[in-house]
Amino acid sequence: MAETGPALVRGVSWTPAGPSLSLTADDGGARVPLQAGQWLRFSVLAGSGIPARYCLGYSSVQGPEESQHFPCPSGAAAERGYQCGACFARDDFRFMHDFHRSGIAPPGLKAYLAQPHWLYVATFADGTTKVGTASQRSKWSRLADQGAVVARYVAQAGDGSVVRVLEDAVSANLGLTQFVRGAGKFASLLQPRPAADVEEVNRAAAAVVREFLGTQALDGFGVVSEQWERSAIAAGVAEPSQRIAYPQELKAGTHGIRLDSLLGPYALVGVDGSGTAFLADLTALKGHKILFGDYATDVPALQESLF
Repeated sequence: MAETGPALVRGVSWTPAGPSLSLTADDGGARVPLQAGQWLRFSVLAGSGIPARYCLGYSSVQGPEESQHFPCPSGAAAERGYQCGACFARDDFRFMHDFHRSGIAPPGLKAYLAQPHWLYVATFADGTTKVGTASQRSKWSRLADQGAVVARYVAQAGDGSVVRVLEDAVSANLGLTQFVRGAGKFASLLQPRPAADVEEVNRAAAAVVREFLGTQALDGFGVVSEQWERSAIAAGVAEPSQRIAYPQELKAGTHGIRLDSLLGPYALVGVDGSGTAFLADLTALKGHKILFGDYATDVPALQESLF
């Protein structure tokens, strides 16, 4: 890949067409499609005068299918998560998680939340299972972005408020979490459980949730039974095979990685001159500026000796 100017990494995003690396550069936003066999060679800007993480900007929502992302006007450092204080205050999506209780949101986000929403049960590589929600617009991609191994939709709701009430009820009564930490997902993918085990955990959990939903006296939703279809490029990461953690910090230094499989932001990769399969968490690049060019990964001899 030819040398380029610095680009700010917004993360890995998914559509049914496949995954992409989302970037913001001086000449605008870009998405670099990712596929098996592709090499990514880059250097990460780090050091004196460079923030630990840059702000990724904010979003404005105009309706169910319309939203716009804006880069941080000042190029500031991130203060909370991946945003500076000013961008957080401008971000329409900040109202989303409490809207079903407060009813407060900008008109565009209210229109977004008025579309049909789905309640799902997702299971990760170690069998950890969560309940979550997705809009009609992000029905498939929401689960792909999170790195689910197996998932099932258990209800369709008329809007985002109803589905969040259902989500809270499932958590409160059945003990299913609404959040799984990225570090836990990564650790589980170093030694994923057999596919049949993860499938059975998810099938059983979804059945319990559907039975519970059938007892709820709440208008505006229906119980459904539909399995989410994982992308074919994710199979190598999701299923057991020999691998170890990528040997370098992705948020600094130079890297040359061949993408062999990708599940959410988690990639099974190869590097120059090594037959070892490494698991890398591309989330580590979010909020950092990178330069594409003729770069490579320095693999410590200790890592190679493990095989």
